[in-house]
Amino acid sequence: MLKHHTIDTLAGPLTIVVGASGGVRAAGFTDDVGDLLSLIHPQLREDAQPDDDIGPVTGLVRSYFEGDLSALDRVVVEQRISGPFITHAWVVMREIKPGSPVTYSEFAQLSGRPAAIRAAASACARNPVALFTPCHRVLRLDGSLGGYRWGLPVKRQLLAHEAA
Repeated sequence: MLKHHTIDTLAGPLTIVVGASGGVRAAGFTDDVGDLLSLIHPQLREDAQPDDDIGPVTGLVRSYFEGDLSALDRVVVEQRISGPFITHAWVVMREIKPGSPVTYSEFAQLSGRPAAIRAAASACARNPVALFTPCHRVLRLDGSLGGYRWGLPVKRQLLAHEAA
């Protein structure tokens, strides 16, 4: 059984879905858990119940928004998708440091496939655990924001928070 909880943050409501082990399976800046459940890989998807206690992730999110930008590094995520590149790209994405965004081209290079810029962008677009796997830290080549499933104002807010 999955558990979910919504936390008020500087960037808006953040709903987090965790598995029995406490690993985050989905997260996004919405208060509608239905927006998130379809993002979870079918092999990891289960019924989800609201629960105020989703483990240490709540405190780590609060610490992040209070200024401990490394707090999210301690959150375990449970992501799965068919295809080794996206799976690997998500691991690499978690290594992008706060305040040091990269371009899609740089992200493709960091992921080991410099020519796979569209695949790198797809890894961002298909990321089910926003904030924890920080796709908001990937920008267009010209430095503009590009897209973000949860809206450009949220992406802008997260990048400003991390740059402060």
